[in-house]
Amino acid sequence: MFISVALTTLALAVSQVAAHGGVLQYEINGEWYQGFKAYNTPVGQVSIQREWDTYNPITDPTDSFLACNNNGASLGSGQQSATVPAGSKVAAYWNPWPHSIGPVMVYMANCNGACSTATPSSLEWFKIDEAGLISGSVADGQWAQGELIAQNSSWTTTIPASLKPGEYFLRHELLAIHTPNQPQFYPECAQLVITGSGSSQPSGSYLVKFPGAYSMSDPGVNINVYSETTVYNYTIPGPAVWQG
Repeated sequence: MFISVALTTLALAVSQVAAHGGVLQYEINGEWYQGFKAYNTPVGQVSIQREWDTYNPITDPTDSFLACNNNGASLGSGQQSATVPAGSKVAAYWNPWPHSIGPVMVYMANCNGACSTATPSSLEWFKIDEAGLISGSVADGQWAQGELIAQNSSWTTTIPASLKPGEYFLRHELLAIHTPNQPQFYPECAQLVITGSGSSQPSGSYLVKFPGAYSMSDPGVNINVYSETTVYNYTIPGPAVWQG
Protein backbone atom coordinates (compact mmCIF):
# COMPACT_ATOMS: atom_id res chain seq x y z
CA MET A 1 0.00 0.00 0.00
CA PHE A 2 2.83 2.41 0.90
CA ILE A 3 4.59 1.74 -2.41
CA SER A 4 1.36 2.27 -4.32
CA VAL A 5 0.68 5.62 -2.62
CA ALA A 6 4.29 6.73 -3.14
CA LEU A 7 4.17 5.88 -6.84
CA THR A 8 0.86 7.70 -7.23
CA THR A 9 2.30 10.80 -5.54
CA LEU A 10 5.41 10.67 -7.73
CA ALA A 11 3.31 10.31 -10.88
CA LEU A 12 1.21 13.31 -9.84
CA ALA A 13 4.33 15.41 -9.25
CA VAL A 14 5.78 14.43 -12.63
CA SER A 15 2.50 15.28 -14.40
CA GLN A 16 2.41 18.68 -12.71
CA VAL A 17 5.95 19.46 -13.82
CA ALA A 18 5.14 18.34 -17.35
CA ALA A 19 2.02 20.50 -17.46
CA HIS A 20 3.43 23.77 -16.15
CA GLY A 21 6.82 25.34 -15.53
CA GLY A 22 9.08 28.33 -15.29
CA VAL A 23 12.32 29.95 -16.47
CA LEU A 24 15.27 27.59 -16.03
CA GLN A 25 18.14 29.59 -17.58
CA TYR A 26 19.06 33.00 -18.96
CA GLU A 27 21.46 33.91 -21.77
CA ILE A 28 22.82 37.45 -21.67
CA ASN A 29 25.44 38.62 -24.16
CA GLY A 30 26.59 35.05 -24.71
CA GLU A 31 26.89 34.24 -21.00
CA TRP A 32 24.62 31.67 -19.35
CA TYR A 33 23.02 32.03 -15.91
CA GLN A 34 21.37 29.20 -14.01
CA GLY A 35 17.83 29.77 -12.75
CA PHE A 36 16.54 28.69 -9.37
CA LYS A 37 15.80 24.97 -9.15
CA ALA A 38 12.20 24.61 -8.01
CA TYR A 39 11.26 21.75 -5.66
CA ASN A 40 14.75 22.00 -4.13
CA THR A 41 15.83 23.73 -0.95
CA PRO A 42 17.21 27.23 -1.54
CA VAL A 43 20.10 26.39 0.78
CA GLY A 44 23.25 26.14 -1.33
CA GLN A 45 21.65 27.40 -4.55
CA VAL A 46 23.36 30.23 -6.42
CA SER A 47 21.35 32.15 -9.03
CA ILE A 48 20.44 35.56 -10.41
CA GLN A 49 16.83 34.42 -10.14
CA ARG A 50 14.60 34.83 -7.10
CA GLU A 51 13.24 31.70 -5.43
CA TRP A 52 10.18 30.01 -6.95
CA ASP A 53 8.94 26.82 -5.37
CA THR A 54 6.52 25.17 -7.77
CA TYR A 55 5.83 24.70 -11.48
CA ASN A 56 2.15 25.33 -10.75
CA PRO A 57 0.60 28.65 -11.82
CA ILE A 58 -0.78 31.52 -9.81
CA THR A 59 -4.47 31.71 -10.68
CA ASP A 60 -5.54 34.81 -8.73
CA PRO A 61 -4.44 38.19 -10.17
CA THR A 62 -4.50 39.62 -6.64
CA ASP A 63 -2.20 36.95 -5.20
CA SER A 64 0.48 38.44 -2.92
CA PHE A 65 3.19 36.46 -4.76
CA LEU A 66 2.27 37.70 -8.25
CA ALA A 67 5.36 39.91 -8.52
CA CYS A 68 8.01 37.18 -8.51
CA ASN A 69 6.17 33.88 -8.00
CA ASN A 70 5.85 31.82 -4.83
CA ASN A 71 7.70 32.78 -2.75
CA GLY A 72 9.99 35.24 -4.55
CA ALA A 73 12.48 35.40 -1.69
CA SER A 74 16.13 36.42 -1.95
CA LEU A 75 18.60 33.52 -1.82
CA GLY A 76 20.71 35.33 0.73
CA SER A 77 24.40 34.58 0.23
CA GLY A 78 23.52 32.67 -2.96
CA GLN A 79 21.68 35.56 -4.55
CA GLN A 80 23.52 37.04 -7.51
CA SER A 81 22.87 39.80 -10.04
CA ALA A 82 23.96 39.83 -13.67
CA THR A 83 25.75 42.97 -14.86
CA VAL A 84 24.10 44.00 -18.12
CA PRO A 85 24.75 47.05 -20.35
CA ALA A 86 21.56 48.86 -21.32
CA GLY A 87 20.58 47.85 -24.85
CA SER A 88 21.57 44.21 -24.31
CA LYS A 89 19.44 41.25 -25.34
CA VAL A 90 18.28 38.84 -22.65
CA ALA A 91 16.95 35.39 -23.55
CA ALA A 92 14.90 33.49 -20.98
CA TYR A 93 14.65 29.72 -21.46
CA TRP A 94 11.66 27.89 -20.01
CA ASN A 95 11.17 24.17 -19.52
CA PRO A 96 9.60 22.58 -22.65
CA TRP A 97 6.52 24.79 -22.56
CA PRO A 98 3.18 22.96 -23.07
CA HIS A 99 0.72 25.87 -23.45
CA SER A 100 0.44 27.60 -26.82
CA ILE A 101 -2.43 30.01 -26.02
CA GLY A 102 -1.70 33.30 -24.31
CA PRO A 103 0.55 36.38 -24.19
CA VAL A 104 4.18 36.84 -23.19
CA MET A 105 5.06 39.90 -21.11
CA VAL A 106 8.36 41.24 -19.77
CA TYR A 107 8.66 43.86 -17.02
CA MET A 108 11.40 45.63 -15.08
CA ALA A 109 11.46 47.43 -11.73
CA ASN A 110 14.04 49.80 -10.29
CA CYS A 111 15.08 48.41 -6.91
CA ASN A 112 16.04 51.92 -5.71
CA GLY A 113 19.13 50.42 -4.16
CA ALA A 114 20.07 46.78 -3.69
CA CYS A 115 17.67 44.30 -5.30
CA SER A 116 18.73 41.55 -2.87
CA THR A 117 17.04 43.40 -0.01
CA ALA A 118 14.07 44.70 -2.01
CA THR A 119 10.50 43.43 -1.62
CA PRO A 120 9.09 42.81 -5.14
CA SER A 121 5.48 43.62 -4.20
CA SER A 122 6.49 47.09 -2.99
CA LEU A 123 8.21 48.12 -6.23
CA GLU A 124 6.84 49.93 -9.27
CA TRP A 125 7.06 47.83 -12.43
CA PHE A 126 7.14 48.90 -16.08
CA LYS A 127 6.61 46.75 -19.15
CA ILE A 128 9.42 46.60 -21.73
CA ASP A 129 8.05 43.90 -24.05
CA GLU A 130 4.82 42.12 -24.88
CA ALA A 131 3.24 39.94 -27.55
CA GLY A 132 -0.24 38.43 -27.64
CA LEU A 133 -2.36 37.23 -30.54
CA ILE A 134 -0.07 37.16 -33.57
CA SER A 135 -2.58 36.19 -36.25
CA GLY A 136 -5.97 34.55 -36.73
CA SER A 137 -8.85 34.42 -34.29
CA VAL A 138 -8.65 34.26 -30.52
CA ALA A 139 -10.00 30.70 -30.65
CA ASP A 140 -7.57 29.10 -33.11
CA GLY A 141 -4.98 31.71 -34.08
CA GLN A 142 -1.23 31.92 -33.53
CA TRP A 143 -0.25 33.20 -30.09
CA ALA A 144 3.00 34.51 -28.64
CA GLN A 145 3.30 31.42 -26.46
CA GLY A 146 3.16 29.29 -29.59
CA GLU A 147 5.98 31.42 -30.95
CA LEU A 148 7.90 30.89 -27.70
CA ILE A 149 7.50 27.11 -28.08
CA ALA A 150 8.84 27.31 -31.66
CA GLN A 151 11.90 29.17 -30.33
CA ASN A 152 12.99 26.29 -28.11
CA SER A 153 10.75 27.55 -25.31
CA SER A 154 12.66 30.83 -25.15
CA TRP A 155 11.91 34.52 -25.35
CA THR A 156 14.44 37.25 -26.20
CA THR A 157 13.99 40.84 -25.00
CA THR A 158 16.08 43.97 -25.40
CA ILE A 159 16.76 46.11 -22.35
CA PRO A 160 15.90 49.73 -23.28
CA ALA A 161 19.15 51.39 -24.36
CA SER A 162 18.32 54.69 -22.64
CA LEU A 163 17.52 53.14 -19.24
CA LYS A 164 19.22 54.79 -16.29
CA PRO A 165 21.93 52.62 -14.66
CA GLY A 166 21.13 50.89 -11.40
CA GLU A 167 19.87 47.64 -9.90
CA TYR A 168 16.67 46.27 -11.44
CA PHE A 169 14.45 43.25 -11.41
CA LEU A 170 13.68 41.66 -14.77
CA ARG A 171 10.30 39.91 -14.69
CA HIS A 172 9.20 37.44 -17.38
CA GLU A 173 5.56 36.41 -17.34
CA LEU A 174 3.48 33.95 -19.31
CA LEU A 175 -0.29 34.24 -18.99
CA ALA A 176 -1.76 30.92 -20.11
CA ILE A 177 -5.45 31.27 -21.03
CA HIS A 178 -6.21 27.81 -22.43
CA THR A 179 -8.60 27.08 -19.52
CA PRO A 180 -11.89 29.00 -19.95
CA ASN A 181 -12.19 31.95 -17.54
CA GLN A 182 -9.30 30.69 -15.40
CA PRO A 183 -6.04 32.55 -15.97
CA GLN A 184 -2.71 30.94 -15.19
CA PHE A 185 0.10 33.38 -14.36
CA TYR A 186 3.73 32.23 -14.51
CA PRO A 187 5.99 35.10 -13.33
CA GLU A 188 9.76 34.78 -12.84
CA CYS A 189 12.22 37.41 -11.61
CA ALA A 190 15.96 37.84 -12.09
CA GLN A 191 18.25 40.50 -10.68
CA LEU A 192 20.26 42.76 -12.99
CA VAL A 193 22.76 45.56 -12.56
CA ILE A 194 22.22 47.86 -15.54
CA THR A 195 25.21 49.86 -16.77
CA GLY A 196 25.60 52.55 -19.39
CA SER A 197 25.10 56.27 -19.85
CA GLY A 198 21.31 56.35 -20.11
CA SER A 199 19.18 58.69 -18.02
CA SER A 200 15.60 57.63 -18.80
CA GLN A 201 13.07 56.34 -16.30
CA PRO A 202 9.36 55.61 -16.84
CA SER A 203 6.69 57.47 -14.91
CA GLY A 204 2.95 57.87 -14.59
CA SER A 205 0.73 55.26 -16.20
CA TYR A 206 3.72 53.15 -17.25
CA LEU A 207 4.24 52.12 -13.61
CA VAL A 208 2.20 49.42 -11.86
CA LYS A 209 2.44 47.18 -8.83
CA PHE A 210 2.04 43.43 -8.41
CA PRO A 211 -0.52 42.65 -7.24
CA GLY A 212 -2.56 45.55 -8.55
CA ALA A 213 -1.77 45.63 -12.27
CA TYR A 214 -4.41 43.04 -13.20
CA SER A 215 -7.92 42.09 -12.13
CA MET A 216 -10.42 39.39 -13.06
CA SER A 217 -12.47 42.08 -14.81
CA ASP A 218 -9.72 42.60 -17.40
CA PRO A 219 -10.92 41.19 -20.75
CA GLY A 220 -7.50 39.66 -21.40
CA VAL A 221 -7.54 37.86 -18.04
CA ASN A 222 -11.09 36.57 -17.65
CA ILE A 223 -11.59 35.07 -21.10
CA ASN A 224 -12.95 31.94 -22.75
CA VAL A 225 -10.92 31.78 -25.96
CA TYR A 226 -12.95 28.89 -27.35
CA SER A 227 -16.08 31.03 -27.57
CA GLU A 228 -14.27 33.78 -29.53
CA THR A 229 -14.20 32.17 -32.97
CA THR A 230 -14.97 35.44 -34.76
CA VAL A 231 -12.81 37.72 -32.58
CA TYR A 232 -9.44 38.72 -34.01
CA ASN A 233 -8.20 41.12 -31.33
CA TYR A 234 -6.88 40.43 -27.85
CA THR A 235 -6.13 43.05 -25.21
CA ILE A 236 -2.93 42.24 -23.34
CA PRO A 237 -3.37 43.14 -19.66
CA GLY A 238 -1.19 45.63 -17.84
CA PRO A 239 0.30 48.98 -18.85
CA ALA A 240 1.60 50.08 -22.23
CA VAL A 241 5.15 49.10 -23.18
CA TRP A 242 7.78 51.65 -22.14
CA GLN A 243 10.46 51.82 -24.83
CA GLY A 244 12.77 54.36 -23.24
